[in-house]
Amino acid sequence: MTARAAYFVSESEAMGYFWGLPSSPRLVYRIGTPLTQPIDFDMFHQLKALRPVFDRRLVEVWGEMGPRVVAFLDSKNVKFTTIDWVRFTIDYGPLAGPVTLWIGVLPESLAAEDAHIAACGCLAILEEFNITDVEVAFRTSIYTRSAGPKLLEPVDSRHPTVDVRGPLTPTLGLRVAAKDTPHVEGTGGFYFAEGGDSDKILFVTARHVLFPLNTGPKDRYDCLNCSAPRHDVLLLGTNAFSDTITSIDDKLERHRVYVDRYRRELRALERRVAKNTKQTARKASKELKRIRGSVREESRASKALGKLHDEVTNDWADDSQRVLGHVIRSPPVTLGAGSEGYTEDYAVVELDSSKVDKHVFRGNAIELGTTLSSPAQILTRLNADTRTVCSVTPYDRLYRLRGHLREEDMHRPNLFNRKGEECLMVVKSGNGSGVTVGSATGIFSYVREYLDDGTHRTSREWAILPYSQTSGVFSALGDSGSLIADGRGRFGGLLTGGAGADTRHFDITYATPFFWLWPRIKANGFPDAHLDLDAYIDFDPDTFMV
Repeated sequence: MTARAAYFVSESEAMGYFWGLPSSPRLVYRIGTPLTQPIDFDMFHQLKALRPVFDRRLVEVWGEMGPRVVAFLDSKNVKFTTIDWVRFTIDYGPLAGPVTLWIGVLPESLAAEDAHIAACGCLAILEEFNITDVEVAFRTSIYTRSAGPKLLEPVDSRHPTVDVRGPLTPTLGLRVAAKDTPHVEGTGGFYFAEGGDSDKILFVTARHVLFPLNTGPKDRYDCLNCSAPRHDVLLLGTNAFSDTITSIDDKLERHRVYVDRYRRELRALERRVAKNTKQTARKASKELKRIRGSVREESRASKALGKLHDEVTNDWADDSQRVLGHVIRSPPVTLGAGSEGYTEDYAVVELDSSKVDKHVFRGNAIELGTTLSSPAQILTRLNADTRTVCSVTPYDRLYRLRGHLREEDMHRPNLFNRKGEECLMVVKSGNGSGVTVGSATGIFSYVREYLDDGTHRTSREWAILPYSQTSGVFSALGDSGSLIADGRGRFGGLLTGGAGADTRHFDITYATPFFWLWPRIKANGFPDAHLDLDAYIDFDPDTFMV
């Protein structure tokens, strides 16, 4: 038997082994306990879902062992893109399988026999640390960076424009782009106050959103008190603005159709009543009242949406009308920054004070949904541990954030789901995929980017998995810069990218931990910065729009 035959993965197994994951990545090779080896075609196509790992032994040794694994893979010329620790459930099963060192590699870059050598070497390193009950699996994976008038006030769930005005409000999840590159869109992450003698409000997003890696400058950007032209930031790039107009038009048309339908029903019923007896008219009075109420309701909705449409097309259509602020500081994108080796990928934007009134500003808050049921559904997912206390204010559906996760909170959250498994549920609002809930992992991953000049950059990242087998991805293109928070409203990290078999579907999302990022921002020219924004909010719930 040839070496290739001994380690050959059949086409059926390669294509079907990770079936059920968002991108269905291709299996290159795997090694582990014999009992987990599939024995027939059907087992290759069992639905799989990712589950996090919080193993205490791995947490304790990964800081030393991780660099060893990276160095070994480099010594074998393995073109890895991501290194993660995960487990898998099968066909909606309640129990997760063995802990797996899940290594992503560039497509068609690793032969099965070479993967076998690399996998055995990884197992040998693990054994040196007395880690023996794990599997190693290689899969194809591409790491991808997901990249005017006053802002409007959030409104009550019953308001006709609630579904379409979200992109124009100052809640977290702002859809932003640089004015110079409006086709490259991302998400505003979080606000902070400059502090000291300043009354400025600033916000943070991923640098690669505002300075695209393939076109923008790569050196440090500073414009605290500069006279050079500003690097303006737009609320809504080209696609986001077009999507907003389309969503308003679509909803306006639906309400107009309903107005016409109810008016025709009303006229027909009035004609029938006029031809019949008074007794028949009395019986029809309730139906007449209902239809007239529907006409008024749909007409009111059409009027409100028409007004919003005119406001957006007249006051927001030109790029210059949608300038939200300008970049004042942004270090170059650095993978493996500092002694900790995380990704430094952020830009600080000064918010134009004329854009946000105090009665509109809500600070660091995520709008969880536009229907009465949406916040409840999201909070149910976030409240995996019944001891977790998270809630939203009923009048505006906002999930307010305070404090941040410490590193030890990420490794050992001391929160457990109903199956008794340790868990750390998180939420984000992004330009690409909206509001989603995911499951954070307890062991930091490694990601690697390969540059056009043949070099590469490696960094540690906080990894987030999809919530469940059926929930869809946690993030998508356009979500870079989003803030990720946990079920207690604590800042977790700034979303920087994701990995999957292609650039459109992410099996895993990656973020820079906030506990590391925030001190870096403060040390970079903002020593008095703070996250307490109550002084910038002047909001009375009793006057909230309904």
